[in-house]
Amino acid sequence: MRNSMKVAKWEIKRNMKNKTFLIGLFISPILFLVFMFIGSLFGDSDSDEAETTTVFVNDQLGVYPALEETVEQGEFNWEMETTELTESEVPDLAESENTAYIFISDETLESGAVPVYMSEDMDPFFINQVQVLGTPLQAMKIAELGFSEEEAATVLQGVAFVETTVDKGTSEEPSAEVDGLGDGSMERIVPGIFAGVIMLSIVFTGMAIFQSASQEKKDKIAEIILSSLTPSELMQGKIIGYFVLGLIQVVVFIGLLFPFVLWKTDIPVIEYLLVPETALLVGIAILSYLMFASIFVGIGATMADVSTAGNFQGMVMMLPFLPFIMIGPVLSDPNGLVAQVGTYIPFTAPGVLIMRLTMLEEWPWIEIIISLVIIIVSILIFMKLAGKIFKVGILMYGKNATPGEIWKWIRA
Repeated sequence: MRNSMKVAKWEIKRNMKNKTFLIGLFISPILFLVFMFIGSLFGDSDSDEAETTTVFVNDQLGVYPALEETVEQGEFNWEMETTELTESEVPDLAESENTAYIFISDETLESGAVPVYMSEDMDPFFINQVQVLGTPLQAMKIAELGFSEEEAATVLQGVAFVETTVDKGTSEEPSAEVDGLGDGSMERIVPGIFAGVIMLSIVFTGMAIFQSASQEKKDKIAEIILSSLTPSELMQGKIIGYFVLGLIQVVVFIGLLFPFVLWKTDIPVIEYLLVPETALLVGIAILSYLMFASIFVGIGATMADVSTAGNFQGMVMMLPFLPFIMIGPVLSDPNGLVAQVGTYIPFTAPGVLIMRLTMLEEWPWIEIIISLVIIIVSILIFMKLAGKIFKVGILMYGKNATPGEIWKWIRA
């Protein structure tokens, strides 16, 4: 293990002094920042020129002036008007633009759910903005009621404005998403994105093992290196070294992007990351690297030169991208057949598992445990096979090994 750590330190120092690696280390997050900043400029321009939302209010309680004052204080881009239309008379809003109808009556106030009818193209944040109208309604409750226990409970019940469709004509029950900006989903999405960034960064860095092993063969220094350590120690050292390099890339990437994300969003990112689920998702990302790194270091040793890599080696390089083939079915139905099958295939399991856990409210722990066992067993198998391939391939010169030759080395 001591020799493996020496190899790892050598790989880290060699790459940290490499101008190409250093440029790539900083250029990726900088380009990402540039595109995010440009996108935010267009977003700000769009918001400045946002169309006015027309809000019709059927007020049967005489609170319209208070509602209008609340909207003015909130500086919403609304144009409020009163209407005599009832809920049954609401027109078809499919062809309307930026239009909403709100109905306030004794019945809706007592139930605590005020129906809101919106046009299809309405800004999704409108239903969150309209919640501020609950303040004057609650104030009216307090003014009309004393402070007995029953009346206090009525006040504490609160008032929610619930999106309602014209077809059904009935209000939906208030949900957790009505009260805020969908915090429940963001609590899952933020750790998922964080783990995805880590997985992609260290896997991309791990691909450099291909070039590292091939370059040492091309420069004919493999024999010198192997004169003082075993092939297994060299392979393990490369895997550890490029894992650390991948983590360095993750730290730089997140360090540059994190302040921008905190500046441009109101999402409590740090709070969402400090949860046990993040540790599991990051663990899956690390297991993904170990699995693909063992494959890369083994196959990389079979190539005489990266520029002459054959179709077989090229196919191996595409293995980490297999989960992207399933991204549509997995995100649309995280519990569907495609998602479940992808969870049990070694090459797709890490990526599919991270996507599923990001989307699901309740995690299928049995499937997670089975998938983790499959990944860990796959790592052990691939490590052993890669050791056999690396031992022979690192000393073979002149040509790229064929799949048939690699199979003979494995069976030997």
